[in-house]
Amino acid sequence: MEKGKIKKAVALGFEAEKRAAPHVVATGKGDVASRIVAVAKEHGIPVQEDADMVEVLSKLDINREIPVELYKAIAEILAYIYRANGAVKT
Repeated sequence: MEKGKIKKAVALGFEAEKRAAPHVVATGKGDVASRIVAVAKEHGIPVQEDADMVEVLSKLDINREIPVELYKAIAEILAYIYRANGAVKT
């Protein structure tokens, strides 16, 4: 992906006390995708780039939990985020 040229973005949410799995909270292309990434960064939310995962997740409806088939891939993303948060907090 060219620097500064975000084509698609998906934001996931996870509320362990309310849901069994992460869910899609936002998807977008072009300017909307850039705004999704900007808002994440403004709030200190780590951003993971994975074009294949974005392609799959962008097909899901907003508020839909991710399918079981994607649990392993999403677990890897969450592990990245937890590591990034740990690095920030130390």
